[in-house]
Amino acid sequence: MIETAARKEIDSDALEQSDRVDFLRSYAFMGVHILALASLFTGVSVAAVVAMLITFWVRLFGITAGYHRYFSHRSFKTSRVFQFALAWLGASAGQNGPLWWVSHHRHHHRHADTGDDVHPPGLKGFWWAHAGWILSRRYDGYDKSLVRDLRRFPELRLLDQLHMLAPLSLGVVLFAVGWWLEVAFPALGTTRWQMVGWGLFVSTMLLYHVTFLVNSVAHMWGRRRYATNDQSRNNWWVALATLGEGWHNNHHRYPSSERQGFYWWELDVTHYVLKAMERFRLVWDLRVPPATAYRKKSPPSPPPSHLPPSAPGRPGT
Repeated sequence: MIETAARKEIDSDALEQSDRVDFLRSYAFMGVHILALASLFTGVSVAAVVAMLITFWVRLFGITAGYHRYFSHRSFKTSRVFQFALAWLGASAGQNGPLWWVSHHRHHHRHADTGDDVHPPGLKGFWWAHAGWILSRRYDGYDKSLVRDLRRFPELRLLDQLHMLAPLSLGVVLFAVGWWLEVAFPALGTTRWQMVGWGLFVSTMLLYHVTFLVNSVAHMWGRRRYATNDQSRNNWWVALATLGEGWHNNHHRYPSSERQGFYWWELDVTHYVLKAMERFRLVWDLRVPPATAYRKKSPPSPPPSHLPPSAPGRPGT
């Protein structure tokens, strides 16, 4: 849903374009907000609110476990089929395709909070880090060299090009379910437009801003357990809102760790769900923080980089 008329893959030298806002992208971004507000006029029902909560939390997991912990940092392994399922789930959140998302995130880890960073709040302000960078022409494409490990999968390349199919298909499903509820259970007071409005547009708007909190708030406010080469913070309320992504200083110090809440009181719902999936062999080889992470004085932070590729395969391979 964050989209331009023609999004093209570009090489790294093209990332030197200006930071001007892409108005087509802005219209799409604002359109989601307008349609989310318009959804209030469709009324509300228990079924619509339940749909909103389900589509919000499930798609957020697609971002936190899929786009972020798996594709960006390769912090666990899975099968090729489940890899695509995670990619589709992440794409359904309306935050562009997996290659675009991962390339920019890996670039961020290489240059966090410097002049070369994609969204440094300390240099460009809160709103740029929160959403402004997404609306600029400069970041319309992505550096293909940062996602060579993912580009070898044709299904991921195709999904990256056609990523709008994921949220659109969700809208179709919600419309169909709403129509069925409207006809079969009129006492619920649910309509097809309620289901689309609340289940797609309201939940997508919330997904935008909850996800963006990690780039803005978690680089400005919170505690710093580790002396990393950036301004990442551990922020408990961002962690609650993002299924555990708010333990951001932990993450920037040990980006290859699947677990981001290192202590029992650091709630990390994404980690808990992945551990449950591990029991059913949907995922495996979940990486954990090293023992040094729990020492009072952790070793100095290594130079930033994205992780080496870890291809999907059968359990134990």
